[in-house]
Amino acid sequence: MSIREGFMAGPGPDSLRGAALLWVKGLCMGGADIIPGVSGGTIAFITGIYEQLVDAIRSFDAAFVRRLLVLDIPGALATAHVRFIVCLLFGILTAVVTMASAMNHMLHAHPVEIWSLFFGLIAASIFVVGREIRPINAANLAFVALGAVGSYLLVGMIPVSTPETLPFIFLCGSIAICAMILPGISGAFLLLMLGKYEYVTRMLKAPFVWDNFLVLAVFAAGACVGIVLFSRVLHFLLHRFHAATISVLTGFMIGALRKVWPWKEVLESSVIRGKMHVLREQNVLPDGLSGEVFAAVGLVLAGAVIVLVLERLSSSRRQS
Repeated sequence: MSIREGFMAGPGPDSLRGAALLWVKGLCMGGADIIPGVSGGTIAFITGIYEQLVDAIRSFDAAFVRRLLVLDIPGALATAHVRFIVCLLFGILTAVVTMASAMNHMLHAHPVEIWSLFFGLIAASIFVVGREIRPINAANLAFVALGAVGSYLLVGMIPVSTPETLPFIFLCGSIAICAMILPGISGAFLLLMLGKYEYVTRMLKAPFVWDNFLVLAVFAAGACVGIVLFSRVLHFLLHRFHAATISVLTGFMIGALRKVWPWKEVLESSVIRGKMHVLREQNVLPDGLSGEVFAAVGLVLAGAVIVLVLERLSSSRRQS
């Protein structure tokens, strides 16, 4: 078996159109992941690739490593979901490289409009994901409530000051990457809570300086370990306790609405390395009807429509 045959033997898109669609989904996931408070896992869920994503990450197992160690590259490629991961990661990285600065500018220049759009995205996602809960009974509703309360409290936590030691950076990478595949829980936001969002993003400005490279390498190592281990936990839960797991994930997204509510009042802030960071805020109602309110409502509806259209397209593709 050649390397090309091994690459094509593994699960993944089998046409240019399929690869392009998966790249777009990765682009959407990456765009969501760079915003503290919005989860790429939510995008994976509403576009119908969530369980595929978990299975793909899980496919990089001990058997894959053993084949690599004996230089059986085609065999390793055939067992792992390499084509799926490559297309998706390319989309995510495209978003991170091209959209990070623009999204950061929009969040500062037009916060109400951006949060309104994401409020609509997540609200509609709750509807889409919630439909997968079967059966709807008291136990599953209790799991929804548990996820909602946990997420609501989590996104309201205050960012803390933490050490900059390499073991803690490794731990941060493990935690952040796990959150990125959980709907409703943002890895970027957890990094902010752990006091390392500014620190890690600052390293990215000069990644080839040795000290920065070392920090990023340790962070990446933590992310690899975290996502490999956590994907197995998620795979087990989704296959053994599917309804309960979907219920908790739906609750996560309900609780996350607290973070993306468009109108906020800053209660406490701090200047960290020359940049203002919000430490504590509360959601408020808009001051009466205005053009901004109507625009925000329109963007909420637009976000909801985007989710429903993506879900319809993904459903049609799965059925065909």
